[in-house]
Parts: sequence; C-alpha cells; structure tokens
Amino acid sequence: MSFLPQLKVRQKHLKRTARSLSVSTGLSAPHISAILTGKKDARASTFQALAEALDARWVLVPKHLLPDIERLLSGKAVGPDDVPSTMDRLFNGDGNG
Repeated sequence: MSFLPQLKVRQKHLKRTARSLSVSTGLSAPHISAILTGKKDARASTFQALAEALDARWVLVPKHLLPDIERLLSGKAVGPDDVPSTMDRLFNGDGNG
C-alpha cells in the first residue's frame, strides 16, 4: 500500500478530521483535504508533518524488504508459514518446560 492510502487509513483509525490535523500541523484544513484526496501534491515536509500528527513515522523501505514489511503490517507473521507460533507450541505441549 502506498503512502497516501496509509495516511487515510491511519486518519480514519484515529478518527481525525482535516480540521484537527490542521491544528496539529499548522496547515490549512482545505490543503490537507486536497492532499488526502489526491487532488494536490505535497512536499516531503508536509507528509512528515501529517505522519507525526497521526502518531506515525514516514520511512523509506528498500524494495527487497517490502514483502516482509507488508506482511507484518497486515498482521501476519514474518518468516516461514510452517513455523508454529509460541502459543501453538505452548498449547500443543511442544514447549520446553
């Protein structure tokens, strides 16, 4: 998922309006709305301010690591699919102890 959709998901999750983001960032609410709807481009500093206002961080991820990052963000474990979780090992008696 690209950065702009991530911002919108985070905004919705936190129930933040363009007006409340405006107060946090110092940007106008119409400017924020135009950015979040894709009607206006933004500078890196604007994206950084929006991310900070949404209690998040804007980061650069190397392409070869992107599948693992996307998997992690979707709530799935990173690594081989056939490795049992700690809870599986605990409840199935495969733990040490």
